[in-house]
Amino acid sequence: MLNIGDWAWSQAHQQFVKVIESSSLWGQSFYRVWLQQQDSVVKVSSDDLSRSNMDKSPNPHFFSYISIAAKIANAQKEDILLAPIESNVIPLPHQLKALDKAMSRKQVRYLLADEVGLGKTIEAGLVMRELKLRGMAKRILVCAPKGLVSQWVSEMNTHFSESFHLLIPGENKPVDENDNVWLRHDLVVCPVDSIKPIESRKGWSVKQVHEYNKHRFDDLLSAGWDLIVIDEAHRLGGSTELVARYKLGQGLAEASPYLLLLSATPHQGKSDTFHRLMALLDKEAFPDISSVTKERVQPYVVRTEKRISIDGTGKPLFKPRKTELIPVAWKSKHALQRHLYEEVTEYVKEGYNQAKAQKQNAIGFLMILMQRLVSSSSAAIAMTLSRRLQSLENTVIENELPLVFADDWAELDGQALLDELIATSKQALANEKADVQRLLNIANECVAKESDTKAEVLIDWFYQLQQEEQDPEFKMLVFTEFVPTQQMLTKFFTDRGISVVTLNGSMDMHERKKAQASFASDKRILISTDAGGEGLNLQFCHVIVNYDIPWNPMRMEQRIGRVDRIGQPHVVRALNFVLEDSVEYRVRDVLESKLQVILDEFGVDKTSDVLDSAEENHLFDELFMESISNPETMDQELAKALKVIQSGARDKHSQDGLFSDGQQLSPSAYQKVIDHPLPYWVEQMVGQYLNFKSSQGADTSFTRSEDGSICVKWPDGANWEGITFIGKEVQKTPGLKHITLENPKVRGLSTHLPIWSEVQSIPIMRVPSLPSGVTGYWSLWSVRFSGQDERQLRYFPIYINNAGQYFSTASNRVWDAVCSDVLESDMSSSLKSEEVYSLLRDVAETQGKILFDSMLTEHLGDLEISIEKGEYSFKARENAIGRIGLPEVKRYRMRQLNIEYSQWKLDIDAKREIYPELNIHLVFEIKG
Repeated sequence: MLNIGDWAWSQAHQQFVKVIESSSLWGQSFYRVWLQQQDSVVKVSSDDLSRSNMDKSPNPHFFSYISIAAKIANAQKEDILLAPIESNVIPLPHQLKALDKAMSRKQVRYLLADEVGLGKTIEAGLVMRELKLRGMAKRILVCAPKGLVSQWVSEMNTHFSESFHLLIPGENKPVDENDNVWLRHDLVVCPVDSIKPIESRKGWSVKQVHEYNKHRFDDLLSAGWDLIVIDEAHRLGGSTELVARYKLGQGLAEASPYLLLLSATPHQGKSDTFHRLMALLDKEAFPDISSVTKERVQPYVVRTEKRISIDGTGKPLFKPRKTELIPVAWKSKHALQRHLYEEVTEYVKEGYNQAKAQKQNAIGFLMILMQRLVSSSSAAIAMTLSRRLQSLENTVIENELPLVFADDWAELDGQALLDELIATSKQALANEKADVQRLLNIANECVAKESDTKAEVLIDWFYQLQQEEQDPEFKMLVFTEFVPTQQMLTKFFTDRGISVVTLNGSMDMHERKKAQASFASDKRILISTDAGGEGLNLQFCHVIVNYDIPWNPMRMEQRIGRVDRIGQPHVVRALNFVLEDSVEYRVRDVLESKLQVILDEFGVDKTSDVLDSAEENHLFDELFMESISNPETMDQELAKALKVIQSGARDKHSQDGLFSDGQQLSPSAYQKVIDHPLPYWVEQMVGQYLNFKSSQGADTSFTRSEDGSICVKWPDGANWEGITFIGKEVQKTPGLKHITLENPKVRGLSTHLPIWSEVQSIPIMRVPSLPSGVTGYWSLWSVRFSGQDERQLRYFPIYINNAGQYFSTASNRVWDAVCSDVLESDMSSSLKSEEVYSLLRDVAETQGKILFDSMLTEHLGDLEISIEKGEYSFKARENAIGRIGLPEVKRYRMRQLNIEYSQWKLDIDAKREIYPELNIHLVFEIKG
């Protein structure tokens, strides 16, 4: 008969049970037992326990399953990086370095400042996954420019299997006053400019302004985020602390204990702006501009430069690039096009000077676009002249209206700017209607009678490059600023039997993905606008044509960056088309040669490294327009522009010194993480568990197909097909479903492992990979301390030889062997069970005490961090509630917050109440 407190293996319940009370009534005996795996108490009869079959021969699959599950449980608690192991993406050395630094401090607040193209999105995703896998973050908000929000949703799903929800205020309306739309999902992406607070708006009452701010700003900040990620964070620096974007940055920085700011160009030569950015991370560490020193900044910044970036084998990550300026001459058959260009340029010159004199900004912007349009194609300028004429039909000269999009000028592509200007610009220049009508007549005639001169040169280059590459499936990426040019080129190539696919800003994410897939498979040419190209990863193509050249070199760099990316196996070739006998060609020719001198002088690789702000956008607009309006001033304007660029390069050089830690990247650390066996342990654990259940009669299976995919049938009847536990396999075989430790079924296998009964005889096992002379006893133990609201657990092995001596190294070696070997059971049993259990427990108590002390120290330290994080979060939410304008709403939310805070304090107190437990989970005698 079992004593109260004894453990036994229950065949009926297929788990270990503990007898906690016995009773009898009317001649029947009953026991209350604890089902340890289910953490529940049930009542069973003595007959049930007598059938527990304690001497049933051990199952080798059970021993392997428990041993591997314990390994996995320990790995989740150890100081290793889990995200690279449990993600679909294979991170690069600099990305692992970023993750390692980000997780080196408890307060995860960093500026990720890698140069353009090094994958800051992946780094942010790795930090996000690491926090989630460690149980440190659940609610995550990503704020990004509107052109990148869909890309964030897509990349987080593709690389990390994280399902973010795109939430746009105004489209996602609250049901009532107390409905906070930001609480509907734990993972949210939103456009950063859709959540900016406003002070006032013409025609709005104070209550309307409050309602607007409440649902966009106040509710967002009080939604209890664990991690906030801000992409293109330099835009939040603002020109002063009063700018709406900086106020937004301050609010977001206070609304979450963990914060990631992403920017390739965070400094931009503006110390005050950079100081405000660093103050978002830690306002106490950066109280004023003088605090921005290398010693203070470096702990908060993660930055890698392209020149030192390497792949997993230590080779340079990026290949050199070849850029060519292709002058396109007008032939005699293109006389109309040349005439159109000259006439439009004259119209633009007069219009720009007139607009400048009268301070009509909208007309000035429109003239800039008209010049770029005529350089793009006859079709583009014809379409625009037609639209302009329609808007002038009933227009009179009127006062300048404010440009609602002026703050975002640098962020809009040419087509978006044009659409905005045509729709909103109601001013008219003197005699403009007659000029536009005359130019439209020329443009229509040109489109009807002549093929585009640049299009003819482009198709010649297409065939030439196809021959040079010796590739009948040769692909080319063509960029243009304007949709009419895109439409013209599509027809031009299609009419000549060359397959084309297009991308532009009007397409949604599904259409964009479809177009990208089509280009990757059978289409030969992708023609994209700048907005259409945002977020594209086209490493399978290495030739890019800038059919029309954006005046700002940064825009061109962004285009080339679509193919010059991590994983590009070829030298990228960029062809920049420009009309030969034009002001643009003369400016571009001189500008590029002088730019290269500056970049070489300061060791800067690309113009985008020093040009990334609205000021630079206007700089090039003025350079080109002044050169067109007053050709004699071209050299003077060039000198001015180059001085600004030189200053930017100097700032970039000093910025690298401010951020750099001087450490070189090493592929060895990369290999250590990439080769970690955790995914293989997970696969083996699931397989051994299902084999164990099958041996007990359950209808389970674990099979591998020829293509490497796995099919699983669980005891509850659930079927998984086409799965893998190895993230790398998803890269090799698209379509596989990656199963990780976050899956509830899988995670459940490594938690609540059954406890061994010391009343059982000790089984005998053969471990084939151990030397034949190894004999003794091996056991698996756990140290646990538990309380009302906190459980921590570590497993450790104990091996003693037949003489009772303990060997630490051998203990772990046997554990590794049990996890990787196919064990063989011996039907006989040890006769020295009681004596052996006593010896094993003595050693386990000594070794377990050492482990317990370290766990306790870590727990109390983490608890203090948790308290600091919680206090910080509650204070931020209290501040957000304090900004609410309506008193009754403010009082209601403050009461709710106080209730939540009181409960949180009780939970913290419960976590301080802990006590230790020492348990044995496996034991067997090793037979040599």
